[in-house]
Amino acid sequence: MNERQRVTLKTVAEAAGVHASTVSRALRRGAGGTGRRSDSDLRIVQIASDLGYVPNPNAASLTTRRSSAFGVLVPQLTDIVLSCVYDNIESTANAAGYDAFVANTHDDPKVQARRRQLLIGRSVDGLIIGDARLDDPTLPKLADDGTVFVLVNRRYPGLLSVTCDDRRGGRLAAEHLLELGHTDVGVVTGPLWSSTGADRLDGFRETYAERGITIPDDAVAPAGFGVDDGVRGTLQILARHPQITALFVANDDAAIGAIGALRDSGLRPGTDVSLVGYNDIPTARNLMLPLTTIRSPYPAMGRHACEVLLAAMNGLPVSPLVLQPELVVRGTTSHPRHRPSSR
Repeated sequence: MNERQRVTLKTVAEAAGVHASTVSRALRRGAGGTGRRSDSDLRIVQIASDLGYVPNPNAASLTTRRSSAFGVLVPQLTDIVLSCVYDNIESTANAAGYDAFVANTHDDPKVQARRRQLLIGRSVDGLIIGDARLDDPTLPKLADDGTVFVLVNRRYPGLLSVTCDDRRGGRLAAEHLLELGHTDVGVVTGPLWSSTGADRLDGFRETYAERGITIPDDAVAPAGFGVDDGVRGTLQILARHPQITALFVANDDAAIGAIGALRDSGLRPGTDVSLVGYNDIPTARNLMLPLTTIRSPYPAMGRHACEVLLAAMNGLPVSPLVLQPELVVRGTTSHPRHRPSSR
């Protein structure tokens, strides 16, 4: 079929006796099996099918400057937390008649800027940004330029976000270890330009400080959030403070690495050194020694981030949403036990 013969929204609208925008909404509602169509919608869908109408999303975005799609940026989709956040963003977007497209940035500022501009250039209706850095001066400018976006998982001062109360999560970890009697502790956390790393550490240290206990700077390793980071950070702390009786590791993947590092150092996780992780990924409860951790409501973060973005796009009042963490006590924490000094 050539361009002259191509069936357009206007063709369908004329056949149905409605406006083209009504056709567009009817076709979008329920796309991909989501949403609910009225009898009128079903009539329009049938007319469009009979006429052989095929949607042209590129033409639609050029005409309306809307694409019925969101762009989502994450550091690394292979991370189980971010993958779950994205799954919930996508399902919530689909239910509202939108598609969602994700891009990895690996927390590289140059890649972040390039991917943002790529998505904006594709006329996405909004962005959900899961890779915010506290040291990124371009995020406020993005808001000033009129881009509709919401941060998820990580916060940035003054910008719309949906996050866990990570400072509170750090406090919960500290309160648990203090109740058990641990006063000589270390922290393996993420990079401090990430609010998740900074806030979890701050909450933990503040709680110890309120009990008159200072955690030395060299007992803190801002290594990262991966398994290898947990290994590296734990070994750094043990080299400097071999007498510690507990570790707060601000990510479950890193905590799994910490378990391996303790084992390889001749220490028994949960007995010689107590361990608290963060997020409560499915693996945490299925380890041979189940991990005590801080449960982050990360599935809900994705859903709420999409809902907040939809509200912002439609001019409704929106404000940052902070979800609450929960302590989950399992097998990797116990009262401190004396260890021979040779260790």
